[in-house]
Amino acid sequence: MQPLLPRLVLVFTLICAPPLQATDSTYGKVQVDEVTSIYDGDTFRVTIRGWPAVVGQRVPVRLYGIDTPEMRDKRPKVRDLARRAKQFSVERLRNGKRIELREVRRDKYFRLLAEVWIDGQSLGALLLKAGLAKPYDGGTKNTW
Repeated sequence: MQPLLPRLVLVFTLICAPPLQATDSTYGKVQVDEVTSIYDGDTFRVTIRGWPAVVGQRVPVRLYGIDTPEMRDKRPKVRDLARRAKQFSVERLRNGKRIELREVRRDKYFRLLAEVWIDGQSLGALLLKAGLAKPYDGGTKNTW
């Protein structure tokens, strides 16, 4: 029979250990095989070759670090800006030869949250430069 003290120490250590933070992990770079649909300027769906279908086909992606106006906003000027942001993203995502997701993680809605690079250029930076997006840190949304 083993001494009781080592078992108690192990149990105490496991109980007192801080939980692991799954949200702190990122998963490097991923090559996109196909953009299957585009919802708005910062949200679209992709298929990723080599990933199992359950997690790699038509998976939703949200651009990390930016926010574009919402397509369903009640204000006509904001809806117009949202349409322009979507069209901007559509043109780049449809015409890009190489689309990469970098620093991939999950967001609170279980979408992939990633920096999106098209032919070596950051889609988020391009949207910001064009005045079609605002920086976003995951907190309260920007007002348009």
